[in-house]
Amino acid sequence: MSQSLIRPMTEEYEEFLRDESRTSGKAESISFPNGENDIKKIVDELRREAVPITLQGARTGLAAGAVPSQGHIMNMSRMDRVTGMRKDQQNQFYIRVQPGVILSQLRKKIELKSFEHKGWSQECQKAYADFCDAPEQFFSPDPTEASATLGGMVACNASGARSYRYGSIRPYVTSLRVVLTGGEVLEIRRGEIKAKGRDLTLVTEQRDSLKISLPRYQMPDTKNASGYYVEDNMDAIDLFIGSDGTLGIISEIEIRLLKMPSVVWGVTCFFQQEQAVLDYVAEIRRSLTEIASMEYFDGDALEILRQQKKKGHTFAQLPDIDEKMQAAAYLELHVGTEEEALDHLEKIEAIMDKTGGDAQHTWVARVDVDRDRLLFFRHAIPESVNMLIDERKKQFPGITKLGTDMAVPDKHLHRIVSTYRASLKRQGLQSAVWGHIGDNHLHVNLLPRNEKEYETGKKIYAEWAKEVTALGGAVSAEHGVGKLKAHFLQVMYGEQAIEEMRELKKQFDPDGMLGQGNLFAFQSKGGGNS
Repeated sequence: MSQSLIRPMTEEYEEFLRDESRTSGKAESISFPNGENDIKKIVDELRREAVPITLQGARTGLAAGAVPSQGHIMNMSRMDRVTGMRKDQQNQFYIRVQPGVILSQLRKKIELKSFEHKGWSQECQKAYADFCDAPEQFFSPDPTEASATLGGMVACNASGARSYRYGSIRPYVTSLRVVLTGGEVLEIRRGEIKAKGRDLTLVTEQRDSLKISLPRYQMPDTKNASGYYVEDNMDAIDLFIGSDGTLGIISEIEIRLLKMPSVVWGVTCFFQQEQAVLDYVAEIRRSLTEIASMEYFDGDALEILRQQKKKGHTFAQLPDIDEKMQAAAYLELHVGTEEEALDHLEKIEAIMDKTGGDAQHTWVARVDVDRDRLLFFRHAIPESVNMLIDERKKQFPGITKLGTDMAVPDKHLHRIVSTYRASLKRQGLQSAVWGHIGDNHLHVNLLPRNEKEYETGKKIYAEWAKEVTALGGAVSAEHGVGKLKAHFLQVMYGEQAIEEMRELKKQFDPDGMLGQGNLFAFQSKGGGNS
């Protein structure tokens, strides 16, 4: 082994065997590349024995995609530099980053217009000067965990709260550099390489031509991060976004920024019944167009937060939530003027009155400090639930939270919520529900009290995957499939489609070195399973 790059797996690196899915794996070695050349050297070393490689960023994923099953961990956290910037003829700005750049740190650099630009090309320096003089910009993907890396976000096609208006990270990724397991490098720019039907030709920097046959399955018409993105005449770059670290190793990413709206307000409305919130959301969708995000928190989630608030600590600063309130919906307005924002508030109040809300139980955030408080509220609920489960794990180490990541088309929101509620009532399981209700994308978090309830929860989750699929939905809408949801991917697409995914992977990674266990079990050309 190359001692300078590949290190034996020792207790010093034990934390890299886990991610936020609360699952743990095993590996024999680990590396921390500093750049693309390091990646190529590591891959060249490991390729001789076809050693499996698990790619990692900040390990914030919830589907165990970064948890190794064997072999080698390639952790990208030291590839954390912003490498350049450009501006196009429409005055849009683009930033090039390495995959280990942390989202929260990138946001701060964009906000402060402060980048370490020493060594950038003259063209990049000019774009940066224009960026500093331009109106405020932002990067729209908004996952709950802002400590995620850009590489990890690309791997699972991350989205977050603002996906209702802006979509996932996919359309904002405009260029990728990808190292393949054979040592070749692809550089793909959005709009430059497209498939002909389901046939795609890629040419590496080494001038090797790859003729790729794309799977034939149809993706659901809903928010989706389940399996490989494929469609007729697709842009080549989209194949790698959401591929869960199974096709190649991303060494550089270019992203597109947007101009920050002049006015950003947040509105949290409370309701006494869940049905009222569903009606409210449906009416908001029909009536208002300037909504960036629509988030939901059910009564069980609010009650867990109330209990944590009573314990003090960081949650003590949260506003009190009336005991009668059994659901909450958060809207974020992105508009051009305060007059437009006030007009939207009037319409929101009218919709609340119509659907059973109460303007007296509404929080409006017009300035940064108030929006930060609402953001803290949004993040405090998942954190409170994790604290609850961590406490239970002390007595029952084998349990964990079971959180769904499914989405359905608009017309099925009421139906899928009824399905969730009926199952939970029938089994008597504790739960907490929150998520991106504007996209009909709710995280139903099953909170088992013991191992028996944990096993029951897994069975319910599997039942829901079948129901969501039957409704034309997706089993993973933003967190990717990873290892934990691979069996649900088969439910969603069927065995024929999974076999087509395997064949696609073989065309890039014939020995199945990358991301073993992510998306599906893989059989290499040599016949071995991974």
